[in-house]
Amino acid sequence: MRNSLKEGSASDLLKEGLLLPLMEEFYTIQGEGHNMGQAAYFIRIGGCDVGCHWCDTKASWNAEVFPPASADEIAERAAQYPAKTVVVTGGEPSLYPLDYFTQKLKSIGIRTMVETSGAHPLSGHWDWICLSPKKFAPPRPEIFQSAHELKVVIQHQADIEWAERNAALVHEACLLYLQPEWSVSENIMPWLTEYVMQNPRWRISLQSHKYMRIP
Repeated sequence: MRNSLKEGSASDLLKEGLLLPLMEEFYTIQGEGHNMGQAAYFIRIGGCDVGCHWCDTKASWNAEVFPPASADEIAERAAQYPAKTVVVTGGEPSLYPLDYFTQKLKSIGIRTMVETSGAHPLSGHWDWICLSPKKFAPPRPEIFQSAHELKVVIQHQADIEWAERNAALVHEACLLYLQPEWSVSENIMPWLTEYVMQNPRWRISLQSHKYMRIP
């Protein structure tokens, strides 16, 4: 596909979801949330306008530095690995049309998962939606009823109020996770674990991949 592109056509293909601003892709073990410990192929799409100051992938924010990659070729590479699961993350995946890409993945037998802040309308066909809301750009109302998992990053005790406000909007079957922000995790763990023990509908999510020192 790349060789046949004419100058100026890449923009149109990005709008159609045939190309994606790919930052990186890798096969690893999921480190966070409900699917922690499972093997999956991760696809990190460049571009994010949410701007979390504690973000550990700030290099992903500027989509213009990542050359557009063929959605078909990304899917074909993912299919080469034993775990037929793809996790689309970012950056912010909801910035892009993902219907074509997810249909391609499903057509070759791959389970589709996404992690999103919900700040923009989410396209695509997903087997699992992890909603990770951010105060800086709150989720759009329609995504709450679609989320399978709500994962809220906690840095201060005041963030608990934000977590509870979002938890009140998801459907009853949605799983609830509080995840300590990595740089302060040791300091906040005592009161965060106490909060979950007193409010057991919540679970703790850890960034286990950082403990394992894997991508």
